[in-house]
Amino acid sequence: MKLNNQIIIAVDGHSSCGKSTFAKQIAQKLNYIYIDSGAMYRAVAYYAIKNNLVQEKHILVEELIKQLPDIHIRFQRNPDGDLETLLNNENIEEHIRGVAVSELVSEVSKIKEVRAYLVKLQQEMGQHKGIVMDGRDIGTVVFPEAEIKLFMTAQPEVRAKRRYDELIAKGIDVSFESILKNVLERDYNDSNRKESPLIQAEDAVVLDNSNMTIEDQMPWLLDVFKNKNLID
Repeated sequence: MKLNNQIIIAVDGHSSCGKSTFAKQIAQKLNYIYIDSGAMYRAVAYYAIKNNLVQEKHILVEELIKQLPDIHIRFQRNPDGDLETLLNNENIEEHIRGVAVSELVSEVSKIKEVRAYLVKLQQEMGQHKGIVMDGRDIGTVVFPEAEIKLFMTAQPEVRAKRRYDELIAKGIDVSFESILKNVLERDYNDSNRKESPLIQAEDAVVLDNSNMTIEDQMPWLLDVFKNKNLID
């Protein structure tokens, strides 16, 4: 598939609704660069945990802000072609997908200075277009000029079950109840935070995939491209 012009595709939406999976597929299909903004916030949360900047499950905000210049995040593809997150040249992909980081990432994303720092990095990554980026505020804050804005969602129970199955498959021992609780808490925190809350952009196209398979989504997107005259 090839679009008529190089564009930016912003994929926003609720946690655990398959944003990253779909965004990766889009990037691969278009031969675009994929940027996982959620992984960047998870990397900061992991950095805080690793560097003893968490006390009683709360971030030591002032200390974290001071250390932001020491946080360097980039992405690389492994031999299988999958994208991996590197923090200061350390592969942290497995570390940032567990419950400990998930419980902290919403608090990290509330910190104004963290958001400003990561948004700057993200905008630098997208200055030449030809990218797909997923997150919570890509279409409203990071790239409000994006040519395609998708807003993905699904019922909380469906998202929790998907997340539970993913972690169990990786050998991580968790309960469905803890995952559902985390999903609901993240929904509330993401939508009610002061800094860049999760808001559907007015010009976003909504994709509710509660009853869709991964295979159903690409044909749906192809119709979106055609309706916007981005593909012949």
